[in-house]
Amino acid sequence: MNKILFICHGNICRSPMAEFVMKDLVKKAGLESKFQIESAATSTEEIGNPVYPPARRKLAEHGINCSGKRARQLLNSDYEKYDLLIGMDNTNLRSMYKICGGDFADKMHLLMDFTDHPGEVADPWYTDDFEETWQNVLAGCQGLLKTLNPLQQ
Repeated sequence: MNKILFICHGNICRSPMAEFVMKDLVKKAGLESKFQIESAATSTEEIGNPVYPPARRKLAEHGINCSGKRARQLLNSDYEKYDLLIGMDNTNLRSMYKICGGDFADKMHLLMDFTDHPGEVADPWYTDDFEETWQNVLAGCQGLLKTLNPLQQ
């Protein structure tokens, strides 16, 4: 089983988008039984809050439902629980290292590292560009799925 935790600052925009996009891709590939996919925040600012409405609308435009998702914080114990901890930007990665006490098993990566254009997923909370975030999250999740399951095209 591939256990993946997507992580961003507040767990209301980028990481839940990645969580539900990845769940959708895995379901369409018939691989649901081989994956556990969730998301979390590096901060406590949004804990308990639902997915931010513009992010929820962007997912819904593509037939993806994220109802019931509530923001939660990354825990030190998540490092042992998950195979991969995927951050959206370098600030997230630094916070992930602090919360988890480092990355001794090489589990922490940026989502865009799984694409042909590595970098960061810009935070739409600040950019207000949920389409760009959607495109980056989708490309990252497609690349991640291809990396974890090379037979999927």
